Amino acid sequence: MGIKKWNMIKIDKQKSAKLAASTGLDLFVCDILQARGMDTPEKLQEFFSEQIVDPFLLPDMEKAAERVQTAIDEQENICVYGDYDCDGITSTVLLYTYLQTMGAQVSYYIPDRDREGYGLNFSAIDALSQRGVNLIITVDNGISALEEIDYANSLGMQVVVTDHHKPRETLPNAVAVVDPHRTDGTAPFKNLAGVGVVFKLICAMEGGDGIELLDYYGDLTCIGTIADIVSLTGENRTIVRYGLERLQYTDNVGLRALLEISGLMDKRITCENVGFILAPRINAAGRMGITQKAVDLLLCEDEEEALELAALISEQNKVRQGIETEILKDISLEISKNPSILYERLLVLSGEGWHHGIIGIVCSKIMERYAKPCLLISVDGDEARGSGRSIEGFSLIDAIAKCSSHLTRYGGHTLAAGFSLDTANIEDFEEKLLLNAKEEFEFMPVMTVNIDREIAPQELTVQNLKKLSVLEPFGMDNETPVFAVLGAQIEAIYPIGSNGGHIRIRLQKDGHSFYAVYFGMTQERFPYVIGDTIDIAANCDVNVYNNEERVSVKIKTVRPTGVDQATLVDGVQQYERYKRNENWNESARVRNVPTRDDIAVIYRWLREHKGYSGDFEILYCKLAPQQIGYCKLRLALDIMTEMGLITCKHTKAGVTIALCTVKGKVDLEQSKILQVL
Repeated sequence: MGIKKWNMIKIDKQKSAKLAASTGLDLFVCDILQARGMDTPEKLQEFFSEQIVDPFLLPDMEKAAERVQTAIDEQENICVYGDYDCDGITSTVLLYTYLQTMGAQVSYYIPDRDREGYGLNFSAIDALSQRGVNLIITVDNGISALEEIDYANSLGMQVVVTDHHKPRETLPNAVAVVDPHRTDGTAPFKNLAGVGVVFKLICAMEGGDGIELLDYYGDLTCIGTIADIVSLTGENRTIVRYGLERLQYTDNVGLRALLEISGLMDKRITCENVGFILAPRINAAGRMGITQKAVDLLLCEDEEEALELAALISEQNKVRQGIETEILKDISLEISKNPSILYERLLVLSGEGWHHGIIGIVCSKIMERYAKPCLLISVDGDEARGSGRSIEGFSLIDAIAKCSSHLTRYGGHTLAAGFSLDTANIEDFEEKLLLNAKEEFEFMPVMTVNIDREIAPQELTVQNLKKLSVLEPFGMDNETPVFAVLGAQIEAIYPIGSNGGHIRIRLQKDGHSFYAVYFGMTQERFPYVIGDTIDIAANCDVNVYNNEERVSVKIKTVRPTGVDQATLVDGVQQYERYKRNENWNESARVRNVPTRDDIAVIYRWLREHKGYSGDFEILYCKLAPQQIGYCKLRLALDIMTEMGLITCKHTKAGVTIALCTVKGKVDLEQSKILQVL
């Protein structure tokens, strides 16, 4: 498992008490708010305020609204040009249905993920021209389509761009370019999803109260916003709060069918439901090449047909999960063959035939597992497509932009991006990426887990956790609170789920036992055993099962109790630097190179314990009283392996170390590793 830094936020109990007294909020809730920097009534008022600000503060919104209204009035042929992900699909359906109700001559076009890829393309523009389209309105795309929009202009069409991706230095030559990230905009909130920008266009067209319009358009706007993992603060918080209420009682036949097929019809709809159950099904349609079925579902007015479409999309989501598992197996095999990949600043892997519609999901899982930015490239003959996910502190779109000479196309955000390139350029692209990262970062940013509050097992009650609902909706920048239980002993470990894909752990602290689920962690990969004492960082909420409310503890990450975090992070980074053949300064060399005495201490420990099986971090913690640093430990193990004193076999849970039978003394001075160091 990759190294993650725990940011344990100190809570001032007196401040929490004052906040509770001045606001009437529960003290437990005020602890969380204070941990997140909302420690005054004024900040709380800003957080809880609900509003949709003037849409005309977005650049070019007036031009866009006027041009669309003219097209409606003059019965011009309008085409909504969308995208195949959940944000793009909901954006397309939202604007298409709105324009239909306004009496417009409107159609829609979503490019095929396999044949056309993301965004505007010349073939599609030709097809739209032949259909007599006068006005193209892009949704969730268009900001980087400079050449394509010039081509559309040359054919006598006009384009209105609505997008939320980061613009380049030059904007497209469109009638209007509505993008909250434009540097010349005055809108106070920049982090709208593509569907959020479309909703603001509708607000501009209607000239009405945005809150009121959410009663009509909140369900689709909410789903697209949650799916695109944008900041759930400001306007997005308002959109999602109202949208979830609207979704609960939606009159969209397709959404009702999807809720029923997904088992959510009679349950309270939350961001978690949307993000992990509804949105993946809509996304699966785009990933599996049946985007049209998702659009048909959301436009459907026949209940029986809608149920059939919802069932089809749900089935394709299962197929997607199977393909995802196979790609993960390929990556695990590649890493086992070439473990040096894990020491790089970025993880860059490519595979022939990987489904390019699914590698983005796999990217997220690999990034979470190894705590490093990850880019995966799907190779299909002479062409390749890639997807990347990053951590806070490393801008993926900026990193990719610096390598644009090797790419045919790219776009995205700070934490997620996509790109295309010729297969022949993959090696040069990877080399350039890693070189740029090295020049920018001596040591890469470390993935951070922000802990809102330490919690004792006896505080894990339904009554306490239900109080947190006032902070909903949870999502990016307003995450579900993360609690830490420190010093809990493992009493039992149970595999759960199909094929044991998750584990359930019984933990005990101060005489109180509780259960926690670790999704995506198999018993084989889990590096701890019964009796170990660990710290867990977890989301804690209330689930309803058989009409009974129960506490649910979902583990995000685990660490050994008592670990010196700063020293461990430094040791891991220093060892990775050594494995990349990057030089140390004298101070680092003295601190990290093991002496004969250090190696003797580690060898004696291994001999006394008849070897070791588990994670390197745990072994480091066990040796901490001997003042053996992580880097020093890893180098000592490498040296002992080189000299035939031990064998180290890498496993899914870490490493298995066995002692070798040795005749006579071993001269460590003969170690080539030590000689180089």
